[in-house]
Amino acid sequence: MPTKEQVIEALKPVEDPELHRSIVDLNMVESVKIRDSIVVIIIKLTIAGCPLKAKIEKDVSDAVMALDGVEKVSVEFTSMNDEERAALRKQILGDSAGEEDKVPHIADHLLAISSGKGGVGKSTVTANLARAFAEKGMKVGVLDADVYGFSIPRMMGVTEDPTVIDNMIIPAESKGIKVVSMGFFVPDNAPVVWRGPLLHKAISQFMTDAVWDNLDVLLLDLPPGTGDVTITIAQKLPEAQLVVVTTPQPAAAAVASRVAGMAEKTNLSVLGVIENMSYYLLPDDTKEYIFGKDGGRMLASDIKTKFLGEIPLDKRIREFADSGRSLFDEAGDSKLAQIYRGIRDSITESF
Repeated sequence: MPTKEQVIEALKPVEDPELHRSIVDLNMVESVKIRDSIVVIIIKLTIAGCPLKAKIEKDVSDAVMALDGVEKVSVEFTSMNDEERAALRKQILGDSAGEEDKVPHIADHLLAISSGKGGVGKSTVTANLARAFAEKGMKVGVLDADVYGFSIPRMMGVTEDPTVIDNMIIPAESKGIKVVSMGFFVPDNAPVVWRGPLLHKAISQFMTDAVWDNLDVLLLDLPPGTGDVTITIAQKLPEAQLVVVTTPQPAAAAVASRVAGMAEKTNLSVLGVIENMSYYLLPDDTKEYIFGKDGGRMLASDIKTKFLGEIPLDKRIREFADSGRSLFDEAGDSKLAQIYRGIRDSITESF
């Protein structure tokens, strides 16, 4: 028969499916009792009614059944009290959790995807770049900071809301990419009618109280323009780099240049410019420049930054975004995915 210590050791590889940490390290194993060949284990869930309780039960049972002499495993559940949840929050987020002036390390690289105006496809670019980075094996997160026009959850195909444990936000996930959005915290289609201080607090909480887990890359989908949220990002994450998305026409590029001006005043660096909806590819592979040509290149030249690439006007990009699918999962769309891979590689060259 195994000892209690052997059972605990067998449970160390078992992770909480939301926090992705060992249930032993998280102090979720309340007790282990061994009676002849039967092992009875009590697990403390982080919250009552945990939707992933069945998975925890199976993982615990499978781990202990692998020990010699065990014929049956009984898994019972209780839940953490307020003090235990507070201790868990401190263990994961550290002493600075909830303190707006102390933003913990979130990611090695912070990319603030910005635009001068709405309607240029900034969020679609963000979603597809996130997929492109993840495809390369990076740990990726997306913070949907476009508080008035949040669309990332739909584009990323997120089907479940984040879990909140004692004000600690466990990001939702889509194909391994962590996602936090204002859209998770307001009723469907409800407008966000908030003034600057409330927006500042919400965005700060998304940075300080979310379990991002030391990402390689965090993409922040900013609202268009140079308003309160963009300034908050600049203040809280001065190491973030702006990626400016524009369409080719001179009017859009001129407006986008204001974002670069704001970056200069707030000491943010501009990593580069992406031109979206650059051209429409005709059946004979001729490029039709519907919105003009080279506006993005000229903008990059004017603000003395890198031109990262151009993305065509293609209805499949819109269709995939609307349905929450990824261009990178569809072999038939490999040419479109390859364009995003090229932009991804141009960005990583600057890391």
